[in-house]
Amino acid sequence: MSLGDRIEVRGLRLVGRHGVLPEERERAQPFEIDLDIEADLGPAASSDDLGRTLDYGVLAASVAALVEKESFQLLEALAEAVASLVLEHPLCEAVGVRVRKLRPPVALDLGSVAVFVHRRRR
Repeated sequence: MSLGDRIEVRGLRLVGRHGVLPEERERAQPFEIDLDIEADLGPAASSDDLGRTLDYGVLAASVAALVEKESFQLLEALAEAVASLVLEHPLCEAVGVRVRKLRPPVALDLGSVAVFVHRRRR
């Protein structure tokens, strides 16, 4: 693998029912996901063949389905589930996942809260 090769997906905005408070689990709220997918991009770069890389459109749709259909209390659990899903792709060596809650239930002027996890294929 070429050191540093990765696919970056930024600002995937979705709605889901994630949080500890009952109202967070009853009413969908906005989330934003960033992915840093580590993979050997050399074969795709030299062949110009989509079949030799990770299709980020398909991957984003899979992440969207997870965020919109599942429900987690903690952002940590949601980020872990997203990381596990991305690591299922055979070309993915590692992934960094940042999950932002864009409307956190805090009585302060707070733009967002986020967690970041980094996982490697075992």
